[in-house]
Amino acid sequence: MEERLTHGETDARSETAAPYKGAAAKTPASTRGESRNFRRELLNAFRDALPEKEADLRTYSPLALAFLGDAVYAVIARTLVFAKGSMPAEKMHNRSAKLVSAKAQAAVGDALTAPDAGILTEEELDIYRRGRNANPYHTAKNAARTEYLKATALETLCAYLYLTDREERLFEVICAGMRRTELTL
Repeated sequence: MEERLTHGETDARSETAAPYKGAAAKTPASTRGESRNFRRELLNAFRDALPEKEADLRTYSPLALAFLGDAVYAVIARTLVFAKGSMPAEKMHNRSAKLVSAKAQAAVGDALTAPDAGILTEEELDIYRRGRNANPYHTAKNAARTEYLKATALETLCAYLYLTDREERLFEVICAGMRRTELTL
């Protein structure tokens, strides 16, 4: 098997710099395998950076959880937009921006906590309520305070599920809430 050199490395046989042979020169199978390994290593690095399993996440401030949950929710929204297929980046951005607005997050939160919803467990409802009852020092410029608090509650729940390794449940909950609100991608 031929060894690939990066730009600037020297081939010992010729003592000259080899031309750059990046991902385009690799076979699709090797690229997929390397991509999987990279994702696995990255996921392990993320998990190593997370709080210890013994740490009770309920002791974390709801606003600290919302900080992380904002990013988690944004990744889910962008993934859902991306899954709709190739489109111009601006269109993808606009669609995901609609999903991550405080107004949209509040609508998803309302859908999840509606009396007839039956989607969230008691534990998840408790975490959601903690986030909603948080007292942030500021609010979003384009949202009412109540919408902002509901969005914070949803972000708190997202972080909690993410940090407790319940990514499948997280995705299920967010998708159920979006379906109930009929948010369009």
